[in-house]
Amino acid sequence: MKKFLCLVALAGLMTGLTACGNKKKSEDIIAQKVVKVTPKAPIKMQEYLDNRDVKWVEGRTYHVAVHRQPCDTLAMVKDETGQKFVDNVFTVTVSRSDGSVFFNRKFTKSSFAQYINADYQKTGILEGIVFDKADGDWLVFGASVGHPQTDEYIPLVIKLSRMGVLQVAQDTQMDTTSTQEGTPQTENSDDDDGV
Repeated sequence: MKKFLCLVALAGLMTGLTACGNKKKSEDIIAQKVVKVTPKAPIKMQEYLDNRDVKWVEGRTYHVAVHRQPCDTLAMVKDETGQKFVDNVFTVTVSRSDGSVFFNRKFTKSSFAQYINADYQKTGILEGIVFDKADGDWLVFGASVGHPQTDEYIPLVIKLSRMGVLQVAQDTQMDTTSTQEGTPQTENSDDDDGV
């Protein structure tokens, strides 16, 4: 019986030594291959034209046109991957019912340089200008300078008076129908005749 127990103990010891023997360790590291994103051709927003008739001063009808055009002559911006984006030019035209032009002006991102920080000046584009409403003696527009293909933007309010005075302010309330904080910047348009 002692011989049997010795054989069982010896077999167990041999099994343990064999199991704890040299296992081949792999030095292979498995990692995903990083694929570098190659920028495509410069990306442009679509051209659009918004035309509408608006009842404004003393109930008279004015025609408001906002035209967006991508502009290859403006400096392009790049995102973090190096993708280039074409900036836009907006033309806002307000005409009287007889067809005479009351206000006509082109806007680029540089038109709003004092309202946007250095990051948006370098990596943002003028994404939109839209007519909002007629409010007493003012036509109110919303504008935005944003990082392309993101939800990050700086909202602006543009107000045009019946005398041709243009006011621009950063929209701190994210609502163009609310009262703006601070004193908006004022500049005269080329047409000082008023409405």
